[in-house]
Amino acid sequence: MIDFLIALIENTLYSATVVLLGALGAIINEKSGVVNIGVEGVFILSAFSTVYFTLASGNLAIGILLALVVSGLAGLIHGLISIYLRGDQVIIGVGFNMVAAGLTIVMMVTTWGDYSQTPQIQKLQGLQFVIGGKVFIIPLFSIAAILIGLAEWFILEKTRYGLILKACGDEPRAAEAMGINVFRTRLLATVLGAVVMGLGGVFLSAEWFGNYTKATTAGRGFIALANEAFSNWNPAMAVAGALLFGFFEALSISLPIQLQSMLGRQFTAETYLFKMMPYVATIIVITMVMKKIRMPRALGKPYIKE
Repeated sequence: MIDFLIALIENTLYSATVVLLGALGAIINEKSGVVNIGVEGVFILSAFSTVYFTLASGNLAIGILLALVVSGLAGLIHGLISIYLRGDQVIIGVGFNMVAAGLTIVMMVTTWGDYSQTPQIQKLQGLQFVIGGKVFIIPLFSIAAILIGLAEWFILEKTRYGLILKACGDEPRAAEAMGINVFRTRLLATVLGAVVMGLGGVFLSAEWFGNYTKATTAGRGFIALANEAFSNWNPAMAVAGALLFGFFEALSISLPIQLQSMLGRQFTAETYLFKMMPYVATIIVITMVMKKIRMPRALGKPYIKE
């Protein structure tokens, strides 16, 4: 039983971390009034870039740094098109997800001649504790993600910058009348949000899997968007939502292993039922809270200065 509980907690932390970082980045974007449904695309680019630049440089720190630069550039492109060129923000996000997925496959083929996966890199090691003779690991990125979530809540709720950001997302004309540059504020938020999202992709490659495959992100960017709505654009609540999703995903991994051990047989088709658990749970939770959410009033609306 101790093995089951340790595995459940570890898998919860791993699964929750990437969803939390994606949600926190999206909250920064959308609090300023810019919709960014390209979280999955940022995950894909940053996860792939971490491996690509680590192998190219032979240094994981350089790989992580350049992956975050790529994430910031992705946010910059999204911001320039959606804010200054007034493009449809939803279409931009969808297109970005598709381009990221296709581009990384092309890069894998041209670089390593493999459509499915990259070579392995040396992963980061989390904090290790011994409990009941078993090793329990807390991922470094899990600690960082929770700290970022709490810091983001404090900035949004207790600082002048947070007030400015929310003003641009709720009443951009009033913000402009107060001397705030709405365009610049939104662009900065879009870039910063993409970098935070990028940390989620970096985590997938640098601390969880150690490589990149077509299934690395597994739609977690869309779960991050669902967590953002569940949290009502509140970073502190996003932490709780990510842990909830992480628990269900961890349960879908640990529970069939435990049941197979107890029943003395291997599952086949049943494993797909367990894999559905986190996604079904996400749909149910979002359905329950959908009527209570209050999004920024100017979200997704290009600002036209008079």
